[in-house]
Formats: sequence, structure tokens, C-alpha cells
Amino acid sequence: MPRRLPYPQIALPLEISGSQYVPLAWSQVAGWSDDDHLAAYRAFRTSCRPIAAQQGALSESKALGASLRDPCRIAKGLELSDGARAKAFFEQHFLPLRISRLGEGEGFVTGYYEPIIDGSRTQNEVYNVPVYRRPSNLFVRGTTQSSAGLPNKGEVYRKIGRRKLVPYYDRAEIEDGAIAGRGLEICWLRNQTDLLFSQIQGSARVQLDDGSTLRINYDAHNGYPYTPVGRILIERNIIPKEQMSMHKIREWMEQNPDGAQELRRQNKSYVFFREVNLSDKDEAVGAQGVPLTPGRSIAVDKALHVYGTPFFIEGQLPIESERSKTPFHRLMIAQDTGSAIVGPARADLYFGAGAEAGRVSGRLRHNARFVMLIPKSLDPVARGRKVPVPDERPTETIAKLFPPVDPLKDPAMDTRNGVKPAEAAPAPGASKDAASVKEPPSAAPAPVPAAQAFVAATPIAKPVPLPEARPKLAPPRDVRRQRQYRLQ
Repeated sequence: MPRRLPYPQIALPLEISGSQYVPLAWSQVAGWSDDDHLAAYRAFRTSCRPIAAQQGALSESKALGASLRDPCRIAKGLELSDGARAKAFFEQHFLPLRISRLGEGEGFVTGYYEPIIDGSRTQNEVYNVPVYRRPSNLFVRGTTQSSAGLPNKGEVYRKIGRRKLVPYYDRAEIEDGAIAGRGLEICWLRNQTDLLFSQIQGSARVQLDDGSTLRINYDAHNGYPYTPVGRILIERNIIPKEQMSMHKIREWMEQNPDGAQELRRQNKSYVFFREVNLSDKDEAVGAQGVPLTPGRSIAVDKALHVYGTPFFIEGQLPIESERSKTPFHRLMIAQDTGSAIVGPARADLYFGAGAEAGRVSGRLRHNARFVMLIPKSLDPVARGRKVPVPDERPTETIAKLFPPVDPLKDPAMDTRNGVKPAEAAPAPGASKDAASVKEPPSAAPAPVPAAQAFVAATPIAKPVPLPEARPKLAPPRDVRRQRQYRLQ
């Protein structure tokens, strides 16, 4: 029967793997009062629709769990039209925590957007690059083809025969036609660069040659890790790090078509899409399943965070131009994710659709400070007070009066040979008389400071020896058995 600890069941403080956090007062959140809280509140209510509808216990293992239910259910019935009241709502129902990766002071932000590109429903001389839907022979361990959405991470296979599973085709194999001619084409684009950028962003608006618009969203991937092509260009000294942007990447690819093909194939990851029923006025749908809000939605690490969590992000970002340092103080809502978004203070900021959104998001690779808003039910300070602490250590005075002593290590208490060091036999060749000769008196000792004299005069109890180790005794021999053995 397992032994029970003498402590009651308690709620542990908030724990997010690999992170550090500091509780703050609202007055300590830099730029908090400067934000448009009403815009943030509306984005939060969008996330609250699926959260408030949740019933029963969730199998949520992340720190926030289902704690957003209560503030979401309140927001569901609270239609606000005033920024001051929206600000008061967040202050009333949430607590601010500055959060970052363990050992670091700041987080990191990038940007993303929804490209608007040209395409066609049919293949022709202009539009010759296919956009594929998820193949039927693609399998992710732990899921089925009927799953509503395949995970963004995991081992991906294709089936050969009835049982054999092998890694799925990589980007080069797919570009070379490994899955062509299977009826998987949703539409056709002008070039591979348009497709690559759509895959990086996870969605696109395809303006068809018949005048209509087709909306596509991320559906699955081929299982290979994402390799940023921009990082490769930096490592090869083709584009300086300080000048790197999506615009620079596209510009280089257009000028170097052969090099662009080799560069693309360094990123073996390949994304498959699905067609979604959205109008031109609708925003892209994030991984939470709700429409994204430009300037308010962010993609976060789904392994650590819960969709719907508000994050206040503060920093100096190049919003107005490449070299500008625009003050950025904005409350954002976690509504999306991405394979490159990893860590407790890592976010991809959504800026909307079109060329201008692409220019702004393409130049974001900057540090920023993160403040996570958590429901008051998860107050880490209040929870921390309930955690049992170990017994108090003895005071310095008690430790000095009764120091523990190990008789096996202290020579003054060495009784292993039954003789104290002072009583040890003289060295070989030394006479008894030599051993008894007294040392000549040395010079007069130096005066001792009064403080040291007081400590020396203070009576100190003799050290309490630790109990000796139990001696190892050989087990008694079975005499009769030994004799019988010898007689045989």
C-alpha cells in the first residue's frame, strides 16, 4: 500500500515548462493605459465563443487548462462599446505576469499575413504550379484520415501495400511530380515562389482568372521540419541579416530562378491546403477555428499555451518603415499556431491580407517583452502561500553549539582502532623518553581581540557524534551442512 504524504491536496502555482514569470501590478505594465482595449476585448470575445461553449472536464494538460471559461462566459453576455470599460474588464478578471524563457528577459516576435495571389482553376501556360489538398495516403501517427484536423507536428507516413509505412515525400519529390495526376489539385498558381509563401503563411486568397476569389487554408504537412530559407541566405552571405525580409527573399528568387529551386528544396517541409468557404471580406481562420483579427491575433506555441489567452506585447518594432522603431504596446489574443513558433514568449503577429500587410510582417524579427494575462483563479501568489514549506533549519547559534560530527571522518573522535590520536604509539625507532620530552616554550602569544576572546570563552558543548554504521557481520556457517558436504 503506498505511503501517503502528511500534506493535503493543494493547487500548485502556475507552471509553464521552460519559463520564468514575475507577477506585476497593472501600473507596472509599460504602455498598458495607451492601448485600445476595446479592440482587444472584441478579439477576446471572438475566442470566447468556443471556450464558453465547453462542457465538462477537459483533458487539457497545459497550465491555464479550462480557467478561461469563467471570464469568457462573463464576456459572452457583456457587450461593451467603451474602451475604459473594456480596460476595467481585463483588470477585474485577469492578473498580469511578465513571462519569458528561463534565463532570458525578453521574448521574440515575427509577423505573418494572408497573401493575395493570382491563380486559375485549370492548368494552362501561365498557371502551371499545383496547389495540393491532403493526399489520402498521408498518415500521422495517433490520428486517422477522418480527424477534423491533423496536428502541426508529428511523424507523417505514407502507406505502401497494406501495412508498410515509410516517410512521406519531401518537397523535391513532390515538386518533381510524386503525387501529380491523382486529382489532388485545388487550383494552379503562377510560380513556385507564390506557393512557398502561401505555405509559410498557412493561408492565401487566390484571385482566379474568372474574377472570383478562392480561399485556401492549411490542412496538413508532410512531416519534415520547417527550414527557413531566409536563414540559409544569411548563412551563405547572400542577404545581410539586418536586411532580411520576405520582400528580399522574393526579390532574390525572381532574379535567380535556378538558385531559387535549390534554395526551396533545402526546406523539405511541404504544406497541403483545403478550400474554405469564406468571402473576400472575411478574415483567415486560425488554428483555434475562429476568424483572425488583424493587429490583435497572434500565433503561439500550442504545446505551452491555451487559445484565447491575452498577451500584452511591448517593444520597439519597424511598423511604419524598415528602419523605424515604432512604440508597440498592444494586447493580443492567442488564436493560432505555427511549427516555427516555439517557446513561452514567442509570437507571430497577424497583420491581415495583402501586399502592405506582407511588407510589415516580413520585416519583423525583433525582441519584445511579454506580459501574459491569466484568470484570477490561477493567481500564483495565492497558490504559492498554500504550498507546504520544509521544517525550519536550526539557527546559527544552535548549529554552533551542537554541530553534528561523523566519527568516521573526525580524527578527534576516531575510535575505529580503540585509540584516540593523542594516545597513538610513537613512531618506530623513537624511545619512550623521546616521546615524553616536552616542547620548549614558544614566544608569547599575540593579543587576542576582545570579540574573539569572548567567543573563545563561551562554553561550547562537545560535538554529538553520529551513530556508528552497523557492522557487517558474516552470516553464521551451517556446520552440519558443511560437514555433510565434506563427507561426500
